[in-house]
Amino acid sequence: MSSSDTRQVAPWLVMAAILTTQLMIVLDATIVNVALPHIQTALGFSPTGLSWVINAYTLAFGGLLLLGARAGDLLGRRRVLLAGIGLFVVASFLGGLSLTAGQLLAARAVQGVGAALAAPSVLALLVGRFPEGRERARALGWFSAMAIGGAAIGLIAGGMLTQWVSWRWVFFVNVPIGLLLIAVSRYALEETPRHPGRFDLAGALTATLGTTAVVYGFVRAASDGWSDPFTIGAFLLGATLISLFVAIELRAASPITPLGLFAHRTRSVSLLARVLLVAGMMGMFFYLTQFLQEILGYSPLTAGLAFLPLTVMLFTMSRISAALMGRVDGRFLMVGGLLLSTAALLVLSRLGADSGYLAVLVPLLLFGTGNGLAFVPLTAASLTEVAPAQAGAASGLVNVAQQVGGSLGLAILVTVGSTAAANAAPVGSTAAQVAQHAFVAGADRAFLAGALFIAATVVLLAVTLPGRRRDAQEALVDDEVMVPALAD
Repeated sequence: MSSSDTRQVAPWLVMAAILTTQLMIVLDATIVNVALPHIQTALGFSPTGLSWVINAYTLAFGGLLLLGARAGDLLGRRRVLLAGIGLFVVASFLGGLSLTAGQLLAARAVQGVGAALAAPSVLALLVGRFPEGRERARALGWFSAMAIGGAAIGLIAGGMLTQWVSWRWVFFVNVPIGLLLIAVSRYALEETPRHPGRFDLAGALTATLGTTAVVYGFVRAASDGWSDPFTIGAFLLGATLISLFVAIELRAASPITPLGLFAHRTRSVSLLARVLLVAGMMGMFFYLTQFLQEILGYSPLTAGLAFLPLTVMLFTMSRISAALMGRVDGRFLMVGGLLLSTAALLVLSRLGADSGYLAVLVPLLLFGTGNGLAFVPLTAASLTEVAPAQAGAASGLVNVAQQVGGSLGLAILVTVGSTAAANAAPVGSTAAQVAQHAFVAGADRAFLAGALFIAATVVLLAVTLPGRRRDAQEALVDDEVMVPALAD
């Protein structure tokens, strides 16, 4: 359907296409988590190398998101969205067929490229379809619920597929969903106009390779130490490439990252806060899925279902948060919610080898409540006063912050956890008990480091964001935000 097509598509169908695409993209960042022990056994990953199953996806995703956003501006957002979904489907199919670790990591990286093309267009199409005020706040409420709930849904779906079929189906499942999405999106979503300009390939490559080098440095440090020449070299290369990226963007005629977007204090602070928040939470999913299976002895399905309370609280509180945005200062929702999330990770940092599910359930409920309250106003703040012409770039930055934060955070937390596990005093009479104690010691230290990340987010938001300012846009956000249907 072109932009000149006069057919009226029901808003619920537009939202269904947008939200399902977002769910598939976000879900894939976590659906493999429950399957990680099975993937490690089947393909021979080392404990530190296993984190690359997650990071190969998130690095390609985060590093190329801005290029995907630029492609949507230049070529048309629906066209780029469909291309991204198609590439994602092909890579998912190949990932399910992988016979070696290298094949799987290559497929995960290509999945990330497909997601990088699709994700910026998803949010930009939403912003363009629903005007500022009540409709956009309601749509963003659903979008945020899908973005944060999708991560938890992925854990449950991953458990079901791994136990009932095979770990390979955490990849194969994307094929029928993606093909259906292509058909629905072609009908429901309008094409956007093309704009003249050029692709900033140099900026995209330096950003992606620079971030990858830094993440590799942290992972290498976990296995070979901070004085290892490759560790030092990776950090130096990363710093050089990221500096080169900034220099390129300052001089580029059509920069992949319009640096002027960072001039708005609320936007820049909220983006940095998103990096820190996601950095803290990724370790929770990575370590807690393994704790449930390797320490508590849960099956993959039971481990996935153990996250159901988190999913319920994330979805419920994000809807409540969207409804409160017209009456309550967004900074209060963010700070209050993230204080609960910090407390949740501090509780998890006290887990022991003899802990039961109750010791996990309470922090899951706290974390779901806190992040559910915080994510909607955080997303809205990242898109504050964005001009329509820059909607794609601004939407891309939101996703970049999330993916880069996840990649860097997971690399740092794996480094912290692996170091703590290696230095843990042997406890237990058998090799299995010693290994369990070492894992728990590492996981506890990683949870504590994650809590520090989110505590830093709280301080950043509380100190630097402006206070509540009641304006016409806020006045439009009322009780109707709670209405789940968008067809009115």
